[in-house]
Amino acid sequence: MKPNSIRLALISLLISIIVISCKKNPASDSNYQLSYGDSIIYLKNQSADHIVFPTENHAGTYTVFPEGIELNQTTGAINVSKSETGLRYRITYTSPSGETSSAMVVLSGITFFDKFYHLSQGDSIAMPVYNASIARPLPVSGSIFDEGNGANSGGCSVKTVNGQINLAQTVRNGVFGNTPLNDAKQEFDIIYRLNDQSDNAKNKLKVKVYYYATMNDVASDLLQTLNERESQGVFLGNSYGNFLYDPSTMRGTGLLATAKPRPPCVIIIGQ
Repeated sequence: MKPNSIRLALISLLISIIVISCKKNPASDSNYQLSYGDSIIYLKNQSADHIVFPTENHAGTYTVFPEGIELNQTTGAINVSKSETGLRYRITYTSPSGETSSAMVVLSGITFFDKFYHLSQGDSIAMPVYNASIARPLPVSGSIFDEGNGANSGGCSVKTVNGQINLAQTVRNGVFGNTPLNDAKQEFDIIYRLNDQSDNAKNKLKVKVYYYATMNDVASDLLQTLNERESQGVFLGNSYGNFLYDPSTMRGTGLLATAKPRPPCVIIIGQ
């Protein structure tokens, strides 16, 4: 073969390799499915921040719904240590060419439903929800709730063995005053450690507790907040504590994240 023919053949081969390589560029691969390796991501019992990356590195941008995750919008990396745990999130990847792929992830931990608790009806215990599902049993054996006694010392009656909040006792403790007033509210930090795959890593949940004498006394802005959270499909509950999230429809994930899911609103109704 003549030198020119060899040169042309090599150039042709090089062009073919470049074209094939471009076609396999993951940033433009419409078959790409965003994944973090597991649908539940756990904290790690370590001093450094726990960072979790997507299983594949793709150029593009990453967004999340609802707010709460510390997300690198360029790499998709989640800083679990600086994120709100106990919630389910939808992370969406958008390639430079506009193709999208989404993944649902739960940052392991506990939360409480946004709910009206009617003391006059004996509805006085707020139950923690584990890993964003009422179907998952809370690993109470070997776990610690209200470490350091911070919430209890402030009057919020948290059972250290299972994380349940006794709302009637919280009122009796004088959290809202000797005679509770409408729209009285307090925030409590509950520090806890779960005996699960997090290996008892230190975790924290802020809970906001309200008091009203009757449903008619509930502040309109609070009702609006709860309505926004419910309409947007954030992991919440209605006044009966029903589970709202529907994984088959990803309800509300196409709406703007104006409703922040934290802190959960525990609303005590005296009558």
